[in-house]
Amino acid sequence: MKKRILAALMALAMLGAFSGCSNTGNGGSASGGSDSDTIRIGGLAPLTGDAASYGVAVNNGIQMAVEDINANGGIDGKQIKYIYYDEKGDTTEATNAYNKLVQDDKVVAIIGDVTTKPTLAVAQTSQQDNIPIITATATAAEVTLTGPNIFRACFTDPFQGELMASYASEKLGATKVAVLSDMADDYSSGIAEAFVAKAKELGMEVVADEKYQDGDVDFKSQLTNIKGQNPDVLFLPVYYEDLRLISAQAKEVGVTAQLCGADGWDSVLTDNFDSSVLNGGVFCSQYSTESTDERVQNFISTYKEKYEMDPNMFAVLAYDATNMMAQAISDAGSTDSQAIIDAMAALEYDGLTGHMTFDADRNPQKSAVIVSIQDDTYKFVENYDPEA
Repeated sequence: MKKRILAALMALAMLGAFSGCSNTGNGGSASGGSDSDTIRIGGLAPLTGDAASYGVAVNNGIQMAVEDINANGGIDGKQIKYIYYDEKGDTTEATNAYNKLVQDDKVVAIIGDVTTKPTLAVAQTSQQDNIPIITATATAAEVTLTGPNIFRACFTDPFQGELMASYASEKLGATKVAVLSDMADDYSSGIAEAFVAKAKELGMEVVADEKYQDGDVDFKSQLTNIKGQNPDVLFLPVYYEDLRLISAQAKEVGVTAQLCGADGWDSVLTDNFDSSVLNGGVFCSQYSTESTDERVQNFISTYKEKYEMDPNMFAVLAYDATNMMAQAISDAGSTDSQAIIDAMAALEYDGLTGHMTFDADRNPQKSAVIVSIQDDTYKFVENYDPEA
């Protein structure tokens, strides 16, 4: 399969049912027998609950990759059997689902989880099994530090915070910045801490570092304090649900700062949200729908045909993550866990989200995409690498 896998797969007309995917529809997996013609790969995602928008997109991306790989002959002639569970965004559900995949379904590798807390729980549990795991989207730095079997296809939280601080200074000319983050959320607080540290290192003044509690819906007090400091940039490292409320209230209280964020902003544009409050806002992402890469455009058109919606960043990362695991299994020439882990660590991969290798902590090395929200659409701004 090697590095040719993505080019070969994306050249296919991605049609047909997901015959290689197995789920009963109620969160349970169909067990089925394993044989010499199949390789079992597991999946974990929040398909219901508050993070379902992310989880469904990830699962869609995985299923598209499985279909394409199987249509292209599978992994060295063996078809992938993809078995997945809805963990509902809950750490206990995620751990129980992981145990089912490993103990009952006998998967050789796992794509997941999606958000940080369930991923950390699964990563910690997996240390007793040494099963290879790649998360497409969990960004907390601690995830891959849990053990040498854990990889990721996405950026880390510190990377995003530092990158957006550099962008605010270098590209937006900011000298005064403010931050509003969820103090109870590892994703939000981790990115905020990295942003603040980097902003100070770059000589910017952090005029406000405001916090809120998970579940809060009124942010006017913090935003009024921020307005009084008159920052050039307001950095919001939050998920899209909170972003909708915060951006609307920021406009209401009269905040005029440039709004900036991280990849949690992806999926904020929906039919029931007035995105005019975010016009001009920028965030870092890992791909753009305006990419000129033919493979990306083929993926987008096929995804839209299948699911009647545009793919978000999470779907694209999941497609890459699945192909990376498939390539590692092929490179290993075996379904032995350690052989797959060793092959993954040495992987070099050209995907939809860029050219990737892994660093010593099994995080991908690649540049970021800066995206702007304009007139209810995501607009590509530039590929940005602060070290370039």
